[in-house]
Amino acid sequence: MRSHMFSALIIVALGCLGFAGAGHAGEASVLDVQVRANEDGTYAFTATVSHRDEGWTHYADKWEVLSPTGDILGTRTLYHPHVDEQPFTRSLGRVEIPIGVTSVTVRAYDNVHGAGTRTFTVDLPPRK
Repeated sequence: MRSHMFSALIIVALGCLGFAGAGHAGEASVLDVQVRANEDGTYAFTATVSHRDEGWTHYADKWEVLSPTGDILGTRTLYHPHVDEQPFTRSLGRVEIPIGVTSVTVRAYDNVHGAGTRTFTVDLPPRK
């Protein structure tokens, strides 16, 4: 009886290790955001994202610009893994920001966990 219980415990433990290993790259994090006002009244964003991309099975796949109320104002899709480029920086131009919004938050995603919890909030420069 004891050997069956021990075997069952080993099987459960190995199963847990398998689940723990799934997606061990963690969530995507936004490390820095730069923003500038464009002549046409839109804004351009440059975001630095960190994620331990593992290839096509687990990688940072986008970042979004969010209003203070959580509305998505712009999305930068990341079409491939950045395994050997960490952290990486990408830009998104011509984002329309509603009048009266003075700051935005940038949030990154990965294709396993979805939205990351480490975001970055930035004040907007005056419109041109």
